[in-house]
Amino acid sequence: MNNDWKEKGYIDEAVDESVDLKKEIRRLCEEKDAVVLAHYYTMGEVQEVADFIGDSLALARKAAKTDAKIIVMCGVHFMAETCKLLSPEKKVLCPDLTAGCSLADSCKAEDLKAFKEQHPGYKVVSYVNTTAAVKALTDVVVTSGNAKKVVDSLPKDEKLIFGPDYNLGNYINSVTGRDMLLWNGGCHVHEKFSVEAIVKLKAEHPEAVVMAHLECKAPVLAVADVKGSTATMLDYAKEHKETKEYIIATEAGILHELQRCCPDVTFYPVPPEVSEGGVGCSCNECEYMKKNTLLKIYNTLRYELPEVTVDESIAKDAVKPIERMLELS
Repeated sequence: MNNDWKEKGYIDEAVDESVDLKKEIRRLCEEKDAVVLAHYYTMGEVQEVADFIGDSLALARKAAKTDAKIIVMCGVHFMAETCKLLSPEKKVLCPDLTAGCSLADSCKAEDLKAFKEQHPGYKVVSYVNTTAAVKALTDVVVTSGNAKKVVDSLPKDEKLIFGPDYNLGNYINSVTGRDMLLWNGGCHVHEKFSVEAIVKLKAEHPEAVVMAHLECKAPVLAVADVKGSTATMLDYAKEHKETKEYIIATEAGILHELQRCCPDVTFYPVPPEVSEGGVGCSCNECEYMKKNTLLKIYNTLRYELPEVTVDESIAKDAVKPIERMLELS
């Protein structure tokens, strides 16, 4: 193996076409006492080879409890950081270090620090989609699945800053009666969903239930029948067997698990925009999540690289709001 992975952020060493990557990944996991965690937004074949798949909250819980010596996080970089914060004694591997997050990028630690200084007396509630450095400036972390519960648990007169996802914060304000100061950040995938595209799909499939992620804009959430995290969507579909059609407004990777759990149900992904000829058939996908491939996972396990670390001076403060979240949820 050469060292060009340091510049690329991943190892792309080719293997013979006869190699069964899924089988080899499982063999290496057993040999090295490793566990593969994958987010619902990764490719279907990645989800199939993982030991555990889930949303951000479920993955954080799994990372905190696993007995494995090595954690391979197939998601985006901040998720690997979260694993390391919760399991500092374990080796945490990320198949592609360039798998970033537009939402995390929208809130830099130095900018949040300055904003806090401009608003003395405010506590910070940060979405899990943030860097370890931002978490170190945070009082409690939330996910889309537990944000309402966590915010409701805080004193009613507490002055709060919520970031970086404006849409999620706006929704939590609306359902809790809070008036949190909202950071103006967003997910580049969920920002693309439109009411127009949903209305078009609903006209074509009038019996379909519309489900939308809380990172979507308020007008999109307003036309949704089910609003919540990816786990909320999955649970709803599994619990409502009588519903045979759904319109899904979130990253298209979730369709793999939805279809696996509900094989007799039809799921229509909302496209990012309406073309002149109609809705079309394109899906909203996160190019960062899709950077996780079987080859990269195999090479990551084989060479135990790239490894994700967090500076101890940041980690000691960054882990506290995550632990508080897990205690509250």
